[in-house]
Amino acid sequence: MKKNNLKVTACALAAVIGFTSAGIEAEATGNVASVLPSAGIEFFLQEEEKSNSLSSVKEEADKEEAEMEASMKEESGDDEDPEKNDAELEDEDEAFEAGSISVGSAQVGAFSDLASTSDGISRKSTEKKIIDTVLVSEGYTRDLREAAGEGLSEEEESFKNLVIAKVNDYVNVRDIPSEEGEIVGKLYNKSVGSFIEEEDGWYKISSGSVEGYVKGEFCVTGDDAVDYAKEVGTRIATVTTTTLKVREQPGLEETVLGLVPIEDELIVTEELDGWVKVNIEEGDGYVSTDYVTLSTEFVKAESIAEEKARLAKEEEARKAARAAAKKKTAENAASGKKSEEGGKTYANPTGSTGSDVVQFAKQFVGNPYVYGGTSLTNGADCSGFVMSVYKNFGVSLPHSSAADRSVGAAVNGLENAQPGDLICYSGHVGIYAGNGQIVHASTSRTGIIVSNANYRSILSIRRIL
Repeated sequence: MKKNNLKVTACALAAVIGFTSAGIEAEATGNVASVLPSAGIEFFLQEEEKSNSLSSVKEEADKEEAEMEASMKEESGDDEDPEKNDAELEDEDEAFEAGSISVGSAQVGAFSDLASTSDGISRKSTEKKIIDTVLVSEGYTRDLREAAGEGLSEEEESFKNLVIAKVNDYVNVRDIPSEEGEIVGKLYNKSVGSFIEEEDGWYKISSGSVEGYVKGEFCVTGDDAVDYAKEVGTRIATVTTTTLKVREQPGLEETVLGLVPIEDELIVTEELDGWVKVNIEEGDGYVSTDYVTLSTEFVKAESIAEEKARLAKEEEARKAARAAAKKKTAENAASGKKSEEGGKTYANPTGSTGSDVVQFAKQFVGNPYVYGGTSLTNGADCSGFVMSVYKNFGVSLPHSSAADRSVGAAVNGLENAQPGDLICYSGHVGIYAGNGQIVHASTSRTGIIVSNANYRSILSIRRIL
């Protein structure tokens, strides 16, 4: 029956286009015919046939369909009841003559509205009506609309309202649309703001806590921003179920690669029909879109006040790190109190520098990884490990790698990271140990280990102390 549905659909298209004015017919026929193969439909209309009669066009389509059916039967050995097929075809022919046919599960009717299209309606408008009205089954509509430039999703449409910096470093955000204006913030390269208005070549934007004007020549917006937003944005899948199973391949019967808790955020590397490919500590896997919400995250502007606070905190951390580096490891351990867990005694430094945090955390290397665990000796997962380490320094952190991305202060790049900073990944978090390394509760196979910090794409870096 699917082949017959396609035949009737092709006939309907031929009839609709045939009833339009001659000027519209020529271009609409060429454009629609060029995109129909992507929907699995073969379409043909002889330009020299000027009668435009419904019966002659339908007769031509029937002839081609008959030849195609004969060829397919010969190839597949189809033994369907010919009387049943004839009856089905007769029913569909009657429905076609009445001006109402079925395409998949949807109903299309009243072709006369399109057939009487006036010369005053543009060709593009006519083609869009044909596509939207006749080919309404989901698969065909998607292919045809994309080919006709009508395939943007609601989120993609919203990207047109973004202003994205495209510079080597940053573009200044000023309080008025002039280079004489006061600088109120910085929109760094590939950072994003929301478009408010344009004035004399300047875009007024809102981004993070900053609102002001950026010079338009250093940014992209409108249609140009749609593809660029996909390039600079980070596609995120937020878990909406208590424990999400990440599978090795898309499918509910496929092997489970790992588990992810509710509200965790995973980087999406590929989107499929009903599934997305994500990156977790165990590797790349797939999750059903029924259990996540998809969104796109962008880097926002930084205000002058935020920049000053960040630089001051970074300088303070550098001073603390230099002071801590002068102490010997043995002296750090001897000066601290003692903490007992699972019958074993560990040094708990009384200092509050990031280096002290790392020194304490490294004592648990080799202990097991346990999903949902918080015990530094009997087993912890990645965020449970970070939480329990910092708890010994009087710092309360959430038991969630996604929530860890919002604690403390942001650090710009691994080159600026200091010992003790949190290194946040897709569905994972670790503690920066210095020299390009992290200490973290990795997987159930490896347990708590030290490894290279850039072994995976870093989502963010957060400074706690």
